[in-house]
Amino acid sequence: MIDPVKRRPSGQHHGDLRSVLERAALELVAEKGPHGFSLNEASRRAGVSVAAPYKHFADRGALLAALAETGYREQRERFAAAVDAADSPADQLAAFAAAYVYFAAQEPALFDITFYAGLDKPRHPELAEAGEALLETLMPVARALAPDEDAAFDLLLRIAAAAHGQAVFLRQGLFGVGGDALAETADRAARSAQAIVAGLGG
Repeated sequence: MIDPVKRRPSGQHHGDLRSVLERAALELVAEKGPHGFSLNEASRRAGVSVAAPYKHFADRGALLAALAETGYREQRERFAAAVDAADSPADQLAAFAAAYVYFAAQEPALFDITFYAGLDKPRHPELAEAGEALLETLMPVARALAPDEDAAFDLLLRIAAAAHGQAVFLRQGLFGVGGDALAETADRAARSAQAIVAGLGG
């Protein structure tokens, strides 16, 4: 998780300009969405000159791409931990679904950047690499339940789609608010994953 920006007077030197700008942009995404801010706003929020970001980022898209890469890494760490804590492949996929919901609720800005920023993927090949690394964290579990590679990918996609939908519904308030709603939605996503796995033999 990226810590909130500690603002400094404009023009003051930052030890890590890149990280400061990323934190500022993440705050702005949380407030306005991934399309609702400019690079100049991120500069002002970070307390640096409007020229400073160009030392690290060609444009706003490059800054968002860096945050999207962070989002993929965060998901990979969370999902790997969830999978490692479960025993059977079915339980591991259920744990992944629950972790998906928790990520969307606890890191909404990173979630929105990952899925809704509309980034130019060919321009940022590092995103494809990060996404592939995330996928390969989960595919071995799906392979243990599916007859072939395509079926394993389809299984993982169906579970992720169900968890994604439930996470979005939660954020829209359809399942209530607060910690209880989050825990109940995560449990619901886990049950959906188990039902999808149970249906493989049908």
